[in-house]
Amino acid sequence: MKSLSFLRDLSRAARWHRRLLAGVAAAAAVYFGLASLAPAAPPTVTVLAAARDLPGGITPTADDLRSLALPADSVPSAALRPGADLAARVLTGPVRAGEPLTDARFLGPGLVPSGLVAYPFRIDDAEVGALLRVGDRIDLYAGTSTTSAAAGLVAHAVRVIALPSSRSTGALIVTAVSPAVAARLAQATTNSRISVALTPDTS
Repeated sequence: MKSLSFLRDLSRAARWHRRLLAGVAAAAAVYFGLASLAPAAPPTVTVLAAARDLPGGITPTADDLRSLALPADSVPSAALRPGADLAARVLTGPVRAGEPLTDARFLGPGLVPSGLVAYPFRIDDAEVGALLRVGDRIDLYAGTSTTSAAAGLVAHAVRVIALPSSRSTGALIVTAVSPAVAARLAQATTNSRISVALTPDTS
């Protein structure tokens, strides 16, 4: 009798394990079936991005940068890759943490259109400078300390190409201008105060 009871218990255990294994096998089949139908992960490209908020006018160091994997179709044009030499590159303006870096973010020959020159000048009001962004179009006026003469328009709709961080008072602005406008600005800044006004983009 004991042997018959043992055989019945053994048979029940075997049937229970078969059901468990069958359930596991069915679940595995469903999982791998769904996995085979899932779309493949899109290819990525690793680019350089700002590791923290960066001010304009600096040369980023290794601690300022991190690698960022982006979907291949989302990589900005001319994005910088890890290993790029930034030793002589200066940021044209502030960069937010996580923002991919491109060649347009740095001062360089390609930043100034053919026939123009990069002309830097300083304005006294740093708060006005803080309103500007790279790419803005501005009018430039030269005013004197006297009230008898109105400020004169020196340049119209020139493009801001860089806003380096200033270590002194006021704000430093770099614009792309013609050589003739650069000459007028050089003359105006010797004895006048330069003011700026935002103007619609006429490009």
